[in-house]
Order: sequence, then C-alpha cells, then structure tokens
Amino acid sequence: MDPEVSILLDCAQWRGLLEDQVQVELSDRFNRQTDPLLEQHIGEVWTQRLTKEPWLFNGAKFRLHSFRLASPERLHCDGSDGHLCEQRRDGAAEGDHVDINGGCLVQLGLTCYKDYLGTNWSCKVAELRRRGQKEFGDSLALLAQPLGVGAVLCTCDGQVVFIRRSQKVAEAGGLLDIPGGHPEPKAVCERQGEAGEHISMAVMQQRPDAVVSELFSSVCAEIRDEVNVPLSCLGAPVLMGIALNHTSAGRPSAEFYISCSLSSDEVRKLYWEGGAEANESTDDPLCNFLLHSPLWSEMCPSAKGAILLYQTVKPERKQNHREEK
Repeated sequence: MDPEVSILLDCAQWRGLLEDQVQVELSDRFNRQTDPLLEQHIGEVWTQRLTKEPWLFNGAKFRLHSFRLASPERLHCDGSDGHLCEQRRDGAAEGDHVDINGGCLVQLGLTCYKDYLGTNWSCKVAELRRRGQKEFGDSLALLAQPLGVGAVLCTCDGQVVFIRRSQKVAEAGGLLDIPGGHPEPKAVCERQGEAGEHISMAVMQQRPDAVVSELFSSVCAEIRDEVNVPLSCLGAPVLMGIALNHTSAGRPSAEFYISCSLSSDEVRKLYWEGGAEANESTDDPLCNFLLHSPLWSEMCPSAKGAILLYQTVKPERKQNHREEK
C-alpha cells in the first residue's frame, strides 16, 4: 500500500452508491475542537501563506466527522430502510444505532480553508493529533478535515482522464491528478435564499438533501470547469468511497466514478479550448493509467486514492446496470 494514501470507506458491496443512497447529518457537534492558542497559531500560518501566495482565498468547507453504513443485506432495490451495521472513523462513538434510508449516512460539520492550512498542514500537526487523542479521544478532533471530491472520469472509449496540476496551486503542484475540488456550503445556502458570504448551519440542516445534491453535483461542476466537458455529456456520479491523503494528515476526499459520452480525443479537444478553471492544470490531459507504471509516482495522493477505489469497487458495473433499466 502506498504510504501517501489509504481507504477510509469503500462501497464495493454496493458497487458504489448513487445520490439517493446517501444521506447527510449536519451539526455544530461535528465541527473541530479548538482553543485560543490554536486559533492564534492558525492566524499566524494563514498570514505567512498569504505573504508567499497572495492569490489564496479563504472559504467555508464541509468537515467530515464520521459516516455510518447500512447493511447491504438489508437494502432493497425499492429503496426501503436499512439499518446501521458498521461505522469506521477514529474517535466516533460506538454503539449508536440510526436508521439509514440508503447505503450511507455522512456526518458533517463546517470548517474553512484557513483552518485547513493551520491544522492539517501545520508543522504542529503531530502535536495536534496527540492532543486530540488525549483530550477528546479522537486524534482528528483539532484538525479541519475538509471533505474534498474527485472523479474517475471514464471516456466512451474506455480511458480515464488525468490532468497535470499547475505549479501555482497550493498543493501537489506539477503532479498528475483527477478532476476534483470541494462541495461548497456557500452554494447550498445561496440555493436556499441566503445572500452574500453568510453560511448558515441552520439553513442547511433544514435541507440535508440539498447538501447531498451539492456533494454529487460539485464533482460534475469540477469536471466542467477543469476539463471543459459539458454536464450533458456526464453520467450520474457513483460514490466509490472515501480516501485519505496522508501528506496532509489524512484529509478526506469522496471519490466518484463518472462515465462520459465523449471519446478521449474529444475530451482533449475540449480541454484545450479551456474551461473556467483551466489555469489550475497544464499540458495535455492523459487518458490512461497503469498502477505499476512510472505514472503512479507522478500522481498526487487524491488521484492514487481514487484509482485504488476504482479497482476495488468496479463501479462501471453499477452504471451499466442502471442504464439497462
């Protein structure tokens, strides 16, 4: 196993999960723990980073706290309720039982990019993990843990799309990556009528389905903006699982499989025409991969995690079954 990445959750028993099989629970209880000294440290780290990289900007993100899985044996094709059978997350409570209408319940708090740089990327991250375990029984309690999203985008001629990250991005500059980013709390609040920069947990708690929608739609939006592939050419996202990036203290990313009706040559052509976030990558998109080839060493951890999940989950079978119905 590559030390840069590990799998927190795989949905292989379902061959991946569709949007209607995922629920979210939002609460301030799922935010990171903190104290004045930590906040001071976060502020200092942010100021230093802005001095070196003035193009950085802060923004609210969803924080992954934990997840709960329904038993595949209790799930039915008509969508009837399943029951909690497993929970895999450091520091999460054991023995709690909740009904899950689908495959997975994801428990989310709020964090931000500034807090991420000041905790997960801090030079004090090992100390923060020790404190979290000692004070809260959770080594991740003091870390931001923003939930990212990534897509294994498969073309109609059986290729997987990779892009090379720009040297100007904050992480993994110059490495091969899959299209991805973050689901945005701001987008959820705006759709619920909240104006400006205000992020309301209360508003999102009233519409958890809107948060699930943002989780699934945001990965498609990233493909559109980074690779310039129209949304109309994309299949329904299939959640393969959650991978952890250990170069940033175990930052989680929800990894999806998405089919594309375009060929690899058509994708290349659209990419060179440029999308809204074309500046985040450079060079011709690669449309193949081999896990044991030299390309593996050129991949950033998020891409490695997605490919490991793709091999384990085999989500194209679920996509094909869905299309046959």
